[in-house]
Amino acid sequence: MLTQEEEARYARQIVISEIGREGQEKLKASRILIVGAGGLGSPAAMYLACAGVGTIGLVDEDTVSISNLQRQILHGSDNIGMKKVESAKRTLNRLNPHVNVVTYDTRLSKEDAESIIADYDLVVDAVDNLETRYLVNDICVNLRKPLVEAGVMRFDGMILTILPGKGPCYRCVFPSPPPEDAVGTAREMGIFGAIPGIIGCTEAVEAVKALLGIGDPLAGRLLLFSGLDMNWREVRVSPNQKCPACKELFG
Repeated sequence: MLTQEEEARYARQIVISEIGREGQEKLKASRILIVGAGGLGSPAAMYLACAGVGTIGLVDEDTVSISNLQRQILHGSDNIGMKKVESAKRTLNRLNPHVNVVTYDTRLSKEDAESIIADYDLVVDAVDNLETRYLVNDICVNLRKPLVEAGVMRFDGMILTILPGKGPCYRCVFPSPPPEDAVGTAREMGIFGAIPGIIGCTEAVEAVKALLGIGDPLAGRLLLFSGLDMNWREVRVSPNQKCPACKELFG
């Protein structure tokens, strides 16, 4: 049940027919895990907290550095040197004290990822390394957990919502990681700060849609964004019948 203060806080959402009081109460009861408290994780976490998601888990092993501040809006100059999950928790608690923020000061590994992900209803992937991206995808598929996947570089971004058994997973679209020397890092290629803001906010929208079962999620639709052209392009993608991660769901 919503408190009187929560009804006032979420009034502009409750009047939306697709959400209503029932949907707002469902958000309050929901648990979302955000993997990465950086450029993508910052806007996603902030808007999900403001939307009233009851429990938000944050996974990140890094500390705040000055080069993060151009795009990672969960953190500020006073947080330099602080663990990102602690800095993020302070920001989210300030935005919405009704949200329970659970922190994991770690990098997901094969040993602990499944036990952490199992406690949540949905995962938002906001990482910048391919090893973790594929690990999160495979575990979410195995556990049948909805996953909102995204990536950014320079002025470009992409987003895909993965609903296991209802559409392709990340490995269906990108079967295996490219060679390490074929992919530039953020340090090498750069990121314009507003781009993860745009894509991270889109992740928050997709997460709420998936939790409430509303709208048309980006399952089977890879959405590509170019900030230089200010252009969105949609690419239809299908399950790969030979995908080692999810082929059994479509057998």
